[in-house]
Amino acid sequence: MKKEITKSFLSLKTAIKKHSPEILTGIGIAGMITTTVMAVRATPKAQILIEERKEEIGAEELEVADVVKTTWFCYIPAAITGTLSIACLIGASSVNAKRNAALATAYTLSESALKDYQGKVVEMFGEKKHETVKDAVAKDKIEKNPVVTREVIITEKGNTLCYDAISGRYFKGDIDKIKKAECELNRQMRDEMYVSLNDFYYEVGLDNIKIGDELGWNIDNGYIDLSFSSQLASDGTPCLVIDYSIAPRYNFSELM
Repeated sequence: MKKEITKSFLSLKTAIKKHSPEILTGIGIAGMITTTVMAVRATPKAQILIEERKEEIGAEELEVADVVKTTWFCYIPAAITGTLSIACLIGASSVNAKRNAALATAYTLSESALKDYQGKVVEMFGEKKHETVKDAVAKDKIEKNPVVTREVIITEKGNTLCYDAISGRYFKGDIDKIKKAECELNRQMRDEMYVSLNDFYYEVGLDNIKIGDELGWNIDNGYIDLSFSSQLASDGTPCLVIDYSIAPRYNFSELM
């Protein structure tokens, strides 16, 4: 029995820690609403005190300082609730910031490991074998995401069936226009120092994605370097699989 209670307590503790940003945000929002309600309810009492003070000193209007002195304690509960609510919202933001920082670090380490692995494949087996491996990976990606189960996005950029390895989207495009977009964004990077993944999607006629503004490239970590692989989609249509030799990264706008 004791063991089960301990296990339940640990599970609850883990769940609270995992969802602490959502919990703190919910408490903060509820607290702000409560603060407003409490302040509204305190106002009639404050008005009565103001009128009593006017009669006491025989004045038609009170100075601002006198109003504050007369009514401040009416709003103490609302002020306390509001302060705690703000603290909860700040706490939620802080937890999210720490988690995002940890995620960015993990992503950077994974990216570094991938580059080392790719370099070792080329070193040990040669560029041709490396291309064979990349083609096999591209084939595996479209087999796991068959075109017959996905929407094909029609753009004004071409008629070739394409598959984007990051967003997992099929769309109609053109390899020359995609390469042109790559060159244009690399030129832009020389001037502006960085570009986002959504900048690339815009150039090839695709809509933004949620993480598209969080991922990108900068001049310190290398230009956009697209990788193309010609495959057959699940319905037999030739498909151009687009991957990224230099992957977009988090915190791309932070230069060295």
